[in-house]
Amino acid sequence: MSLNGKAAIVGAYEHPTRNAENLSVLRLHADVAKGALADAGLTRDDIDGYFCAGDAPGLGSATVAEYLGLKLRHVDSTECGGSAPILHVAHAAAAIAAGRCNVALITLAGRPRAAMAEAQARAAAAGPGKDGKPAKPALALRPPDPDCPELAFELPYGPSTQNLYAMVAQRHMHEFGTTSEQLAWIKVAASHHAQHNPNAMLRKVVTVDDVVNSPMVSDPLHRLDCCVMSDGGGALIVARPEIARQLKRPLVMVRGTGEAPKHGMGGRIDLTWSAAAWSGPRAFEEAGITPAQIQYASLYDSFTITVLMQLEDLGFCKKGEGGRFVMDGGLISGVGRLPFNTDGGGLCNNHPANRGGVTKVIEAVRQLRGEAHPAVQVRDCTWALANGIGGALASRHTAGTLILERV
Repeated sequence: MSLNGKAAIVGAYEHPTRNAENLSVLRLHADVAKGALADAGLTRDDIDGYFCAGDAPGLGSATVAEYLGLKLRHVDSTECGGSAPILHVAHAAAAIAAGRCNVALITLAGRPRAAMAEAQARAAAAGPGKDGKPAKPALALRPPDPDCPELAFELPYGPSTQNLYAMVAQRHMHEFGTTSEQLAWIKVAASHHAQHNPNAMLRKVVTVDDVVNSPMVSDPLHRLDCCVMSDGGGALIVARPEIARQLKRPLVMVRGTGEAPKHGMGGRIDLTWSAAAWSGPRAFEEAGITPAQIQYASLYDSFTITVLMQLEDLGFCKKGEGGRFVMDGGLISGVGRLPFNTDGGGLCNNHPANRGGVTKVIEAVRQLRGEAHPAVQVRDCTWALANGIGGALASRHTAGTLILERV
């Protein structure tokens, strides 16, 4: 069943905080839900479907629904990391088309930044360990699953998120001649946009030299190739088209959706492409358009290489040509051929709960409504794309692609 035209996004809200020292995770979920409802002109009594992922505390959908006082007839707690909110939009559209709900709320929230600061404070208060060295802060995590592939086969080799993405960058450089300077242009573009966002964590405009001369984190990725870590969150409301047309908001229709996982494939893995190579074509086919018609793109930017891979895998340029595509301001609004992440993205603005998918959809909605900052607003923006990556590119991950139209 095609989801083209079966649902519209009627509410979108991004939490303004980047450091939730005095807010619980549940409170953050409540704040963004309230903001999205106000944006849509709806009340919580209008919500009959709720979607969340593993960032929701306690029993997930049940806990948040109780906290918000929601009376629901459909819930979905699909978990796939940073791409989850994008998949939730597609799943909400499918649920609406199937008659399982009429108005769906999607929330994401977390406070990893505040939690780390609290853990460091506890470690400092506890004093040095038995070896006389400062105790390392310990975060409260779920107990390890002995059947989890990461624990059984990968952790002995010491992988970390930045190492896994650096492997992808190294391979792309080896195969196609991509350079650190080309990757740096992605950060440069994000910084040009973030300067206009008063809530962005990093508002200073940077240069290519600034990026390549920043400290090396994991060769070839530098500090400025990496996203910020922030608290906060965001929410979306997806509704039946008949309901959406009754609201006093610009109509943003869901036109195309795609989702796909990619994993180790028993060792037969090619690090030069992501699951977006599968999710993207499906979304474009459903929408009935081509990449050339997209006027604005929200692309998951955990690292600069993540953006480069998506540009190629979604068909905005050929495989191996991403470096040339982004050079000389190719992603800067008003300058380049494809404006991206005009809020500053995860590289400069916000990466709430270490899951940036929801903010990608929010900024796409802003662009289509004409509500982005005037300095970065794409003129007559009709078609926008949001793509999320959940997991790690060099390991198991999921891609979600969403194509939206202002009608």
